[in-house]
Amino acid sequence: MVNEDFNQVHKRFSVIIAGGGLVGMTAGIAFKRIGADVRVLEQAPEIRAAGASINLWKNALDVFDDLGIGEQIRSNGVSVDAWFYDPAGQPYRAAGFDPEDYAFTLFPRPTLNTILADTVGKENILLNSRLASFEEEDDKITVILADGRRLNADLLVGADGVYSTVRQQMLPGYPAKEHKGHHVWRGVIPINGQTIENTILTVGADRTRGGLAKTSGDQVFWMINQFDSSDPIGTKKEEALRRAQNLNDSGWGEPLIRLIESTPEEKILFNQIMYVPELPFWASKRVALIGDAAHGLSPHIAAGGALGIEDVMVLINAIKHEASVPAALDRYQAQRMPYFEIVRKFSDDVEQSKDSKDFATRYAAFTHWMLNDGYNAARLTSF
Repeated sequence: MVNEDFNQVHKRFSVIIAGGGLVGMTAGIAFKRIGADVRVLEQAPEIRAAGASINLWKNALDVFDDLGIGEQIRSNGVSVDAWFYDPAGQPYRAAGFDPEDYAFTLFPRPTLNTILADTVGKENILLNSRLASFEEEDDKITVILADGRRLNADLLVGADGVYSTVRQQMLPGYPAKEHKGHHVWRGVIPINGQTIENTILTVGADRTRGGLAKTSGDQVFWMINQFDSSDPIGTKKEEALRRAQNLNDSGWGEPLIRLIESTPEEKILFNQIMYVPELPFWASKRVALIGDAAHGLSPHIAAGGALGIEDVMVLINAIKHEASVPAALDRYQAQRMPYFEIVRKFSDDVEQSKDSKDFATRYAAFTHWMLNDGYNAARLTSF
């Protein structure tokens, strides 16, 4: 049962959230909704989104519905019905899975972050505010900012990504690590009259994968990634085009190649993929890690955002069900850490896909679990 004294106990409850990205803003909305005093720390001078587009599955969109912003967010997304192709254009889907296992929604990150920031409230977001360290006591947490300001709260939530400063202090031996040889190139550009099919993923030679999809506002998103890749030495466009040839048997990959060619060099995003090693714990008495700060994985399963939003739901439910912050954080990590042991196994399995047909099977197995057994495990209670 929900703690009967919740409303009384939490009248003065305050939370500081480090990180103004997708997961941090979602956490701000969720804590604000239960009556907490919320401050979101964003080190940048303005709210901005890293990356081009993000796909979210039903598990994440249901959380937004619970928070009362689902309809607004869904109206800015494009529904995608996923197919998997080989380099010659042969489509595959694994038999025995539900249509929902192939359905997600693609969102432009800047639009999504703007909606979330507006819902949190600009008055609750501290810009130009970089967390430098924190001091944890039995009855409070004190956050020290880079400019010397000191802020007190009942709870600190580390939603500050793969390079988390919060995690660095909690777990100094667990910095982000390179996923050796895994590089990704991405871009979003106007369609400009090009004929674009919703090709979601093609798996080609030399462990290369790539895809494209329409997104909102007459835009198209494209992506190329490669495992076991040599270090890039050319321009971003040159390196992306070279790998796109691995997806172009019989001219199938020409639309993707044209998109890359028409993307200005400065609009191409390139990343050496980083990941967070498995952690011994996610929480202390008054500090909790969520999202990529806790479990940043190589993004080839394309579910990091959705899983981070799930974290928010599980953390809020733990706060609502326990009379103290330490008990709630114990409950949160006891529920969430075993869940991610399973996610990691799926991620490793999907990475080893040898071709499109194999990928279709392994990926559908993951999404089916995430939207069924995993979904039911995560949604222990509703908001």
